[in-house]
Amino acid sequence: DVDTASYSVVRSSLSRGQLPPANAVRIEEMVNYFPYAYPGPDAGTPFRTTVSSFETPWNPDTQLVHIALQGQMPALDDRPPLNLVFLIDTSGSMNEPEKLPLLKQSFRIMLDQLRPEDQVAIVEYAGSAGQVLAPTAASDRTTILQALQSLGAGGSTNGQGGLEQAYAVADTMAADGEVSRVILATDGDFNVGINNPDALKDFIADKRDTGTYLSVLGFGRGNLDDATMQALAQNGNGTAAFIDTLSEAQKVLVDQLSGALFPIAGDVKVQVEFNPAQVAEYRLIGYETRALNREDFNNDRVDAGELGAGHTVTAIYEITPVGSPAQLSDPLRYAPNTVAATSDEIGFVKLRYKAPGEDTSQLIETAITGTSIPDTEANFAAAIAGFGQLLRDDTYLGDWGYADAIALANANRGDDNFGYRTEAVQLMRLAQSLSE
Repeated sequence: DVDTASYSVVRSSLSRGQLPPANAVRIEEMVNYFPYAYPGPDAGTPFRTTVSSFETPWNPDTQLVHIALQGQMPALDDRPPLNLVFLIDTSGSMNEPEKLPLLKQSFRIMLDQLRPEDQVAIVEYAGSAGQVLAPTAASDRTTILQALQSLGAGGSTNGQGGLEQAYAVADTMAADGEVSRVILATDGDFNVGINNPDALKDFIADKRDTGTYLSVLGFGRGNLDDATMQALAQNGNGTAAFIDTLSEAQKVLVDQLSGALFPIAGDVKVQVEFNPAQVAEYRLIGYETRALNREDFNNDRVDAGELGAGHTVTAIYEITPVGSPAQLSDPLRYAPNTVAATSDEIGFVKLRYKAPGEDTSQLIETAITGTSIPDTEANFAAAIAGFGQLLRDDTYLGDWGYADAIALANANRGDDNFGYRTEAVQLMRLAQSLSE
């Protein structure tokens, strides 16, 4: 999954002079916030898997296994028409500068990325829900902007009514070969209708099978219900992002728009098996809310994450080699017999995905062999993973602290064309000061 909301929430907290609450720090969303220059896929395949292993920055007796997926970026001229329903929260809690006004500015800059054959509709919801703009060609920019500008904030928040109407409008716009998506923009305050995350998940899961996906954009921190936003996006086959500045809107709605809206692979699942002859123990850093049961990997009926055009996905494991003094667990009395005892493989990565519109998954397999010298991309991802652990839980970091994370990130900023990595270093410095 490639949600990025947690990084923006962390940035917002630190910028206000507060360390973020631990449960708001989802390390996989922090690592995946950044663009990475991973090798691209070969022609005819939607993405490429790259695996490497290297010494852990915070523990010389363990190793990090860095798993990277790079999605293909189809030519923009080849993309299908897009049907967007902006579902906009206009309740009273949105009447703050960083909420509804920022939302309007954000959608304005997004419109320039749409093509004439795309369509836009707007549904608002407060105490009740209503259609503000009927499906309109994206080329009719004036009409869309007038409808957007007419929105005002007031009343309670009927999230259920808004979602129901938005999906109904999306159904009228859908056509074969087109992509339909509801974009929910809210401060996360669902106080009328469905207000239980589990009920919301069930509702959205029922709707995603119609082919209309849901993405969630959070605005403002006052009422932001991060758990509900994440539950909605994950179950709607979409992504969640938190927009706290117009610069973040530029990143999410301009720079990464194609990846956020156009899936190249569905139900993407990764299963990693470690060789017990080489690896004594392991842990996955982050992804606590995205785990699947082992038996779900081969079950094509089990929903999983979507990968968008040009997207990258990064996962990092920390492993303890057999015989390492860093091992924390006792040896197993009934250790499994394995034919891999003489193999130099550390582990094996299996990846399943479905091509868009397909019901049967395809399999990609990659062996993890030996150790290597980490490149700039892997090192920077490791620095962010360390940063997230310092904010959330530094149990495994020993004496490694903010100064070490800052040094590792600073040394691996790479080209950093838009300054995202430089900003991360500044946030680390701010977190270091606040923690003291």
